[in-house]
Formats: sequence, C-alpha cells, structure tokens
Amino acid sequence: MAELLNRTFGAPFESIDDERLYRKQRLAAGFRLFGKFGFDEGVAGHITVRDPGDANRFWVNPFGMSFSHVRVSDLICVDHEGNVVEGNAFVNGAAFAIHSQVHAARPDVLAAAHSHSIHGKAFSSLGKKLDPITQDVCAFYQDHEVFDDFTGVVLDTEEGKRIAHALGGAKAAILRNHGLLTVGQSVESAVWWFITMERSCQAQLLASAAGTPINIDHAAAVATHDVVGTEAAGQFSFQPLFDQIIRLQPDLLD
Repeated sequence: MAELLNRTFGAPFESIDDERLYRKQRLAAGFRLFGKFGFDEGVAGHITVRDPGDANRFWVNPFGMSFSHVRVSDLICVDHEGNVVEGNAFVNGAAFAIHSQVHAARPDVLAAAHSHSIHGKAFSSLGKKLDPITQDVCAFYQDHEVFDDFTGVVLDTEEGKRIAHALGGAKAAILRNHGLLTVGQSVESAVWWFITMERSCQAQLLASAAGTPINIDHAAAVATHDVVGTEAAGQFSFQPLFDQIIRLQPDLLD
C-alpha cells in the first residue's frame, strides 16, 4: 500500500516524489468518488493534476478504465503534446484536448475535472448559469461561466482553447449540451467543486420543477461565496470524502 496519505494542511513537502504521490493519491480517490456517485458514462470523463516536477505534464486516468477501478499505479502522465511519458495505457483524446489547454491557459490551476454526470449534462442543455438559490451553490456565484456552443466530441485542441477562453478566471464552466468542468489549485478542490456543482444542478432542476425558486440576494450571495467558495473551503470539504473512500476502497492506494 502506498504511504504518505495525509500531511499537515499547508506544510511543505519533503520531496517532489512525496508531493507527486500525494497528488496521485487524491486523483485516484477522486475517480473512485466519481464512480461511487455515478458520474461515469462509458469512457467519458477525466480528472487531471499537474506533475509537481514538470508543469507541462499532467496525470490522468487511462482511457477506457472504469472510474471505480482506478488505482494510483494505473494513472498515466501525459505531456502537452499528448505523449504518454509514464504509464502503459492510452490517453483519452478529449481529455488531452480539453485539459492541456485549460492547464496552459491557467497557470494557477493544478487540477481540472470533467464528466458527463446526469444532472450536470441535463442542466447544461439549458445554456444558462446556476442561480443563487442555496447556500452551497453560492460557491459558484459570479465564479462560473457558460461555454455556449456545441460542435461535437472535443478532439481538437482548438476547441479546448475555446473552452479555456470561456472558463476565463472562474472555477467552473457549464459546457452547453455537454456537462460540467471544474478547476482548482488542488485535486481536492477541483473534485469537490465538481461534486457540489453537480448537486447544485440537481437542486435547481428539482426546485424549478416544483415551482419558482427564490434567489438569495446579491450581497448575501457574495458573502456566502467568500466562505464556501474559497480554495481552502474546497480542499477541506473534500477531506471527509477522501477519508471515507480510502476506508471503503483501500486498494485505490495500490
């Protein structure tokens, strides 16, 4: 079983190898959580994290492997030309097209997550942003965008550049007729933003089907965002899920 697992929040790593292992453990856990929550749809979906030793490389899931099976040892490392430089599997073309461009456009982003989750893709067909109707969704208040176009499966880096441009400096984007994309300064936050954004899409769809939701006013939504929408809040919110999944599925650390 892999070592490291946890560290004091904000403490420096003793080596690049330790930092790489830490990121890969969270990445593998993120995939298992995506599988647990039913975010898989065939071979679609990917989460990436930059390699701490080379910012032009990122770790990602092997193409065609179930989220529920991904282990630390299964992860592959890809450079910004699309070459697999570590690992023995293929990279998803869409994963490379989207994530390489997001990472290139956003030096502040360490991790990005995208999947065809059911409520995210249903809400994406509306082509609009989420409304501030709950405390949780305020994490995205004035902090998410809509990529208002769909031209088919993303296999071209030029399309990835357009998605990255639409994302801008936000933590998330709703890709119309496609799904959700979230980013963070850590695997923890990127994964948590995706999970809570998917649930926020579900909440708005349910509330809108039942009646007319009441929006939180602007000042309260901004104040709430400043509490639940920070990088630290994203990292901390991920921790209970990480603790849960490694207890339930410890083989992910292999």
